[in-house]
Amino acid sequence: MKSFDLIVVGAGILGTSHALQAARRGLKVLLLEKDNRPVSATVRNFGQVVPSGLAGRWFEYGRRGVQQYKAIQAQYDISVRPHGSVYVASDAAEWQLAQEAAELFRAKDYPCVLLSATETLAKYPFLKVPYVRGGIFFPDDVSVEPDRLVHRLIEYAQQQHGVKYLSHTAVLDCQPYADHVEVLTARRERFEAGRVMVCSGSEFRLLFPEVFAQSGLVVSKLQMLQTAPLPQLHMQGNVLTGLTLRRYESFEECPSFASLSTPAHYEELKKWGVHILFKQALDGSVIIGDSHEYASATQTDDLGFDLKEPLNELMLAEAERIVQFPVRGIARSWAGYYAQHPDEIYEHDLAPHLHIITGIGGKGMTSSLGYAEAKVADWR
Repeated sequence: MKSFDLIVVGAGILGTSHALQAARRGLKVLLLEKDNRPVSATVRNFGQVVPSGLAGRWFEYGRRGVQQYKAIQAQYDISVRPHGSVYVASDAAEWQLAQEAAELFRAKDYPCVLLSATETLAKYPFLKVPYVRGGIFFPDDVSVEPDRLVHRLIEYAQQQHGVKYLSHTAVLDCQPYADHVEVLTARRERFEAGRVMVCSGSEFRLLFPEVFAQSGLVVSKLQMLQTAPLPQLHMQGNVLTGLTLRRYESFEECPSFASLSTPAHYEELKKWGVHILFKQALDGSVIIGDSHEYASATQTDDLGFDLKEPLNELMLAEAERIVQFPVRGIARSWAGYYAQHPDEIYEHDLAPHLHIITGIGGKGMTSSLGYAEAKVADWR
């Protein structure tokens, strides 16, 4: 039986981050993935790494994560692009939030710049004039390619830090003993480690289903779209909108957030948890989205596998209100599923050396590296 210091079950961004951070500290690490490659929430998102959208400890983890992404990018191409984020305010209430947020972020020593309507349109000329009231720009946020980032990060962890990685390796059982945990795979392979971490995303059936049934975890289903390449468009960084100002955690800290009312034209969008984001991929296509539907850990099938065309239409209509470039030339659309928890993340110790960590929600791409660094540093 092969032995390791740490076995991580699940090679999404949260699991991969823990494997990498442990290996950096000199541990012998095995990373296991049930599919031929990570295909779930980690690769079905915008690729926006935005500490600007987070609050509390998650902001700090995100800021640290950005620093590490940039440092890794200097050694190994993991698709990081340091072009920042802009949040575009469309009315007086959103502009008030942006101004208040600027004060809060300056106090945190996280750089930001308020842009007038004229300045916003000059920097982002593809926006429609009637939509823009102003903007807040965060130069330290970064963009990554969601379909590349985690795969490149796994390669980096293997090549630079000696992580052992096995795909096509579903784990069926984890058996804790006094000083180690034994892991059994679907291939009938057995491994052991001094510590095992289960970072299984929204997969609640293979391991410990009875625990997940009582966990309080919720799965969010997101619909997203991607245009055909638009070579005439040059969009740098992450473009977030007024709906995002009304949704993200960081803006909830603003004094005027509690008294924010919902304009009539936002009611249907809010019902489906829509906030419109744009990110241009390396091939020139633009990712647009997203929406949010929810189900408990035991009822995830209720979310369905289908895409609701009225939801796509709702998002595209709002996108057309915001940008001048054509958004109707959709090359593909998809549903993403991620786990989240009312306590911001689900951390559960099944035994002294066997841990479940999942449910990081939409914070994963931004905060996982920083969170994992802190978590591994606390191990005894």
